[in-house]
Amino acid sequence: MLIAVADRPRRGARAAFRGWRARRPFWGGLLLALAGGEILLTEKASLKVVMHIGMQGAAGYLLPTLMALLGLLILFNPAQRLFYSITGVLLSLGTWVTSNLGGFFIGLLLGVTGSCLAFGWLPDQEPRVSRRERRKQAKATARAQAEGTKGAKGLAA
Repeated sequence: MLIAVADRPRRGARAAFRGWRARRPFWGGLLLALAGGEILLTEKASLKVVMHIGMQGAAGYLLPTLMALLGLLILFNPAQRLFYSITGVLLSLGTWVTSNLGGFFIGLLLGVTGSCLAFGWLPDQEPRVSRRERRKQAKATARAQAEGTKGAKGLAA
């Protein structure tokens, strides 16, 4: 038995990933997840490298784990990105006290940056038009208006 398939070109994996990425705050979620992973890795550093363990070590593992989880939630559930990003900023700032000064500042900065990117992401925003394209459109509009006024003058005479 044959099944009729529409004649549309098949999208490659790269194009499918780009489409998926465009519908969510990808970079914000990725940076927040990477920040959590980086802070967890600095927790496993040798004692000569560790600067500050903080609150009996439990919160030092809990906060970066939650950061990584929130980063993944931002990627796979972008509808709740505002709550996740605000919580991510608070957790990132909390790692300053609990986890080696926020993973030696790197994880702290990645987490705050990723959370801010996720918070500021707008899902239904029109794509930006470059300055060059805006100039071309303005010139074409001016040309069309000039031709329209010439044609109107010719009909009136």
